[in-house]
Amino acid sequence: MKKKIIIGILIFLGIFWFLSYLNYKSSPKIAVIEVKGVISGYMDTVSNIDKAQKDSSIKAVVLLVDSPGGAVGAAQEIYTAIEKLRKTKPVVVSMGNVAASGGYYISAPANVIYANPGTITGSIGVIIQHVDASKVLDKIGIKIENIKSGQNKDILYPNHSLTPEQKRLLEATILDVYDQFLDAIVKYRPIKKEELKKYADGRIFSGKQAQKIGLVDKLGNIQDAINEAKKLSKMEGKKVQVIYIRKEKSFLQKLTDSKISISDILTVPQFMYLMKF
Repeated sequence: MKKKIIIGILIFLGIFWFLSYLNYKSSPKIAVIEVKGVISGYMDTVSNIDKAQKDSSIKAVVLLVDSPGGAVGAAQEIYTAIEKLRKTKPVVVSMGNVAASGGYYISAPANVIYANPGTITGSIGVIIQHVDASKVLDKIGIKIENIKSGQNKDILYPNHSLTPEQKRLLEATILDVYDQFLDAIVKYRPIKKEELKKYADGRIFSGKQAQKIGLVDKLGNIQDAINEAKKLSKMEGKKVQVIYIRKEKSFLQKLTDSKISISDILTVPQFMYLMKF
């Protein structure tokens, strides 16, 4: 008798769980995706965006950006993923403490951008650093020779100075990537390219200043952004779940995770959309 009761309870719980799961899967949702820290990788963020795009119960996405920028390629990967997402679902950005340089780049294609009045944003520009340690190496008696296939293969290695020609090569590449940055902004923001150039010299803005020149649409916090997402997806006044899409990490990954390391900077020189402090 007891065995039948236990089996009955388990069946009831199983049915209850299954019905709850079906209800959860079918109920409309607003998804929040976070981008925090230096943007050195993009796979997790792009994967999260892809999940939101494929889930028909997710009606809109809020991108919570709190980043000073990062690598060019990574920012462009995320930008493109947001472009594709907004074709099927509204995307609203909520800027946190800072959404500058690459952090602004990935925000640009959103349908609506929210910032707090004191959010630090802007810093529109591109930078690459070359450390010339040749004099220090000479002083301590260390000589490093680079065996290379061409004269510019070691262009950013720290054991030599840049030649005038190498500086011109780097400047040409920087300006090309900078122009790509400007084009990416004006594609979705209500500002002309020539007007944008007046402000795109690396300077930073508060959220309030950015709104005045068209880089930010509205001032408000994450809840305001969520409400905007409900409005754009025609979910106002309806029961909508707010969920966070994030990749769960193991305890060890949480302990050892780093968005960017000193070794990354020293061994893999990159063009960066990065706010410099």
